[in-house]
Amino acid sequence: MTPQPSSSLAAQRHDAQRANPATVREPARLARDTTPDNPWPLSLLSTKIEGYIARMTEVWVEAQVVQVNRRSGMSFLTLRDVSTEVSLRAAMYRRDLLSSEQAMGAEVADGMRVVAHGRPTFWTRGGSLQLQLDDVRAVGTGDLLARIEQLRRTLAAEGLLAPERKRPLPFLPRTVGLVCGRDAKAKDDVIVNARLRWPGLPFRVREVAVQGVHAVSQVTAAIKELDADPMVDVIVVARGGGSVEDLLPFSDEGLVRAAAALRTPLVSAIGHETDRPVLDDVADYRASTPTDAARRIVPDLAQETVGLDQARSRIRSALTARLDEEQTRLERIRERPVMADPTLIVRDQEAELGRTRDRMRRALAATIDLAGADLRAHRAQLTALSPQGVLDRGYAILRKPGVGVVTSAEDLRKGDLIEGVLARGRLVAQVVGATKPPTATPGS
Repeated sequence: MTPQPSSSLAAQRHDAQRANPATVREPARLARDTTPDNPWPLSLLSTKIEGYIARMTEVWVEAQVVQVNRRSGMSFLTLRDVSTEVSLRAAMYRRDLLSSEQAMGAEVADGMRVVAHGRPTFWTRGGSLQLQLDDVRAVGTGDLLARIEQLRRTLAAEGLLAPERKRPLPFLPRTVGLVCGRDAKAKDDVIVNARLRWPGLPFRVREVAVQGVHAVSQVTAAIKELDADPMVDVIVVARGGGSVEDLLPFSDEGLVRAAAALRTPLVSAIGHETDRPVLDDVADYRASTPTDAARRIVPDLAQETVGLDQARSRIRSALTARLDEEQTRLERIRERPVMADPTLIVRDQEAELGRTRDRMRRALAATIDLAGADLRAHRAQLTALSPQGVLDRGYAILRKPGVGVVTSAEDLRKGDLIEGVLARGRLVAQVVGATKPPTATPGS
């Protein structure tokens, strides 16, 4: 290989320095002071994370043991939060683990709920966070039940356990969603008994873990998936009993709230009469066993058939009785005289019309006679009071041109021409003299 000139090597070193300024500069003191030209080496970041975590105090945590790996000097555990499934590795000296197990009288095993004491540590070489534990204690059943009761009270205060929230189950669902354990007897109890009642009933089965660390997440995902299926009209969560510890996933707050948010009616068939899980309280119907759930979600075809036959018989009897009643009424109508001679009613109405016409004529004649008598009386009265009547009795009306009717001799002068209106005809005369009326004296 041909050696390169020294000037070329110097140029390469200069380019390398330009490409990585951190090799020639002091690293930034704080993370916010780093720049593209002055970044931190990854090892420095790991060291600073280690220093930051080392300043944390010891802490008690609650979790579920997912896995225990026992070794001669150090034991390793995987802890998981039940609700969120957040996991964290933990390490514990074997002597501390044995001491904790002797104190609680039980061996730490997969699925156990514990509270553990330790300090967070950061392993810079692998870039991983873990807990260095020195004490592990099992969570007692009494504590778990107390927490379940507290959750039940919280949900009741929010109204999630109220009876009015319970939705009625469909009479005959198109498809039943079933959440159960893998190869579990509860699955056969539900499907077999439901199809004995209604043959050919469709099911959407989701086999999941119904106990252990994966139960909450898998059951939650299964009920949400079935709720999103438009063909599923009811969802059954079946297990078939178990210990209090085995049924703890069905009292998990995350699972219970997911069940309360379902749009599809939910049947809880966990099968535990005492210390029942909270899911039973949230569900729309609580079945005592998976078999009870099968009886509740579908009707019995045989019973429904008998019911239909009985209903058909009752309807037939009711119709027959109604027809007989109407036939009797029709026969009674036929027996009436008017039905034998339909003209009878016409003749009766005609006779009544004649009688009414006669009454009207007599009333009209009487009214006319009374009116005629009144008219004659008024005519006689008017004739007696009219000026013509006065003239007919031999009187006359005198008029003077420009004056009108003459009522006093004082209105006339000798030589005045006056007009006289008689009963028949008129005349013109000239006044030759007039006698004035005497003057009235006072007191006369």
